[in-house]
Amino acid sequence: MQQQSVTLTNQLGLHARPAAAFVQKANQYRAAVRIRAGEKEADAKSILSVLALGARQGSTVTLTADGPDEEQALAELAAFLAAGCGEA
Repeated sequence: MQQQSVTLTNQLGLHARPAAAFVQKANQYRAAVRIRAGEKEADAKSILSVLALGARQGSTVTLTADGPDEEQALAELAAFLAAGCGEA
């Protein structure tokens, strides 16, 4: 199991469109991926769970991955979030 923290740069945080893109990316990996914002934690492969986090721009989220491709999953998902989820 590995984890990595990243600061959200998207102006609107993890709202519907970037959250959907993030979940789609997370579902490409076999590893179980979780995302935590503050005290809330969610399954990164569930759009409703990710939206429920209410993560805003500037907040730090922690990604945790456990599985055969955990390193690749963490690296690519963290980079995606740090780059503004394709909307920057």
